[in-house]
Amino acid sequence: MSLLVTVPTDRLAANIGAVPDEVDLRVWDMKSPAPAQHIDIVVPPYMGSTGSLGALEELSVGLVQSQSIGYDGVAELLPAGMPFANAASVHEASTAELALALMLAAQRRLPRFVLAQERGEWSPVFADSLADRRVLLVGFGGVGKAIAQRLAPFEVEITAVARSARTEQVEGVGEVAVHAIDELPALLPEAEIVVLSLPGGAETHHLFSTDLIGRMAQNALLVNVGRGPLIDTDALLPALREGRIRAALDVFEQEPLPQQHPLWSAPNLLVSPHGGGASTAMNPRMARLVRTQIERMLAGEPPLNVVIPG
Repeated sequence: MSLLVTVPTDRLAANIGAVPDEVDLRVWDMKSPAPAQHIDIVVPPYMGSTGSLGALEELSVGLVQSQSIGYDGVAELLPAGMPFANAASVHEASTAELALALMLAAQRRLPRFVLAQERGEWSPVFADSLADRRVLLVGFGGVGKAIAQRLAPFEVEITAVARSARTEQVEGVGEVAVHAIDELPALLPEAEIVVLSLPGGAETHHLFSTDLIGRMAQNALLVNVGRGPLIDTDALLPALREGRIRAALDVFEQEPLPQQHPLWSAPNLLVSPHGGGASTAMNPRMARLVRTQIERMLAGEPPLNVVIPG
């Protein structure tokens, strides 16, 4: 059995390294002509990968292996019959790191210090701690659990919310009672930090609109490392301007955030340009996942992480 596998960059190919003799690993950016009519595994570019799926029309593809965890909107663009796998196991650690960094930066007022440094000012402040805060994790999949693991040493009180209620044993955290999403309105008023890591899609679109934002505690911090449309921007802006809540966002309804967008000048907001997975952890982990998929295909085993069956 021989396999043709394409990846979008020389760097990812280098990270994958040597492959078995029966595997032909090629670099294809999905802009130039396809290297063959049949490709066993196609890895699209990292950012904007949905826009490249049209290049697969008229091809026979065994597996489309995404480099992202999220896949909202993919089903509408993916040619019929092609299995699609997401990149679960690749971005959880890096995204959780960023979520923790955003919490610490917002709580300890780090943007204030950066601006003061540029002005040459000594600008101490009595800041909010992360310790002893009540943290509500909205979403308790791979990213949510990774955030909980990183929060565990910070002496916080963690509450988790997911689609359905359950009890989970999380390494380094212990037993976590996960509340159902319909309990969210009742839980929000007690939370001092709310962290979103839910996927996108119709079920979660504008989950945080005027109602839920209005239920948040005064001065609570809203962190979003999930998908931009989880938050209704038009509902968030007045809450920020009135000083009711604070926010630290890595994802937005419009990306890149337009230059004149009102969020740029909104008070009580820390903006991060969708960098959750963009760290040195990504490429080696992505390479590991591709190697695993190759090994499984050679062995006649089903691929991992298939979220859209062929």
